[in-house]
Amino acid sequence: MDAPQAFPALSIRAEDPAQPDVRALLRAGEAFSAALYPAESNHHLPLDALRAPGIRFLVARDGSGRPLATGALALHDGWAEIKRMWVVEEARGRGLSRAVLDALIGITRDEGVRVLRLETGIANHAALGLYRSMGFRERGPFADYGPDPLSVFMERAL
Repeated sequence: MDAPQAFPALSIRAEDPAQPDVRALLRAGEAFSAALYPAESNHHLPLDALRAPGIRFLVARDGSGRPLATGALALHDGWAEIKRMWVVEEARGRGLSRAVLDALIGITRDEGVRVLRLETGIANHAALGLYRSMGFRERGPFADYGPDPLSVFMERAL
């Protein structure tokens, strides 16, 4: 996979989310969400769920092997959901989230899925901008989600 210019030695590949350095990234993403939203508006997949057969979990690492970002794809019948997108603060603004999302979209296509969905929070302006710039459009709640004034639900046909 080609890496953005700002990360010439970047690798993005499937990894086990239970690795200690990756778990630290997952906890950081959870803490970020907890600072913005009440618990009932946070919808993180727990570690065990991230290791389930229907999940594709990616980690982006720099040339030294340090994890910089995560992203997951939850496969469903006829559609997939983006989960656990997270980039460490010092790596933001350099195209890394777009690279991870591109990789997840590629997996979605490889799996034969043609609809990609996600839920994110209304205060996640950078995430909303990224998703909109990559063709996601707002829609109503899906799957087990209920209406939530703090959530934005999006979808993109592939």
